[in-house]
Amino acid sequence: MVQIQVKQEEEEEQQFLYECQSTSEINQITRDVIEIFNLQTKIQRLVLALEPRLLHHIKDLKDAAAMPLMRALSEARSYASKDQILYKRTLSPLVLRDHIQTIEREVMVNQLMGFSDPNQLQELFSDLKPLQEDTIQLWWARKELLRDRQLCDYIGKNEKTKIILRLQSPGSGPEINSSQFSGDGVEFLSVFCSFFLKDQKIDSGNQKQP
Repeated sequence: MVQIQVKQEEEEEQQFLYECQSTSEINQITRDVIEIFNLQTKIQRLVLALEPRLLHHIKDLKDAAAMPLMRALSEARSYASKDQILYKRTLSPLVLRDHIQTIEREVMVNQLMGFSDPNQLQELFSDLKPLQEDTIQLWWARKELLRDRQLCDYIGKNEKTKIILRLQSPGSGPEINSSQFSGDGVEFLSVFCSFFLKDQKIDSGNQKQP
């Protein structure tokens, strides 16, 4: 299986491992990693919004009424953490979704949280903008991975490959700059610029002649 570290430049905390066959379709990989990314985002929002609120309402962390929700939040945070990369653990959308459902269930039965309607809980996500398939591109090694290709078209058929995949919006791909060139590339650019400037001087001189 190819091991892929997925990340988005703007969200340092949202990184995870994903595994697939080298012959996997880029289109399918895109769907999978976007789903995982959005679920990871949702868990992080739940933890960020609910933990302080729960701690504010309880006097003792050992309060029996608070323990199920505290445990659900803690387990979800740990599972969805980018630290899973250090342990080479991939994230499963099924497990992520199960953690979310457990948290939502515990919130609704915990009177300390003050949620009487599931719609109130959903308001926590009102400002979240989930990634969409039509607004995200996959990039690796400064190349966009086209949806109609297979992963092996880019990395070869090596199931032990490890790569970093970046989620980017269309038009935000890497720009070419001088720092990208080294060695022969720098020498070529220097020679090209020298000839270009020399030609410009010759043309300028010819134009001044009567």
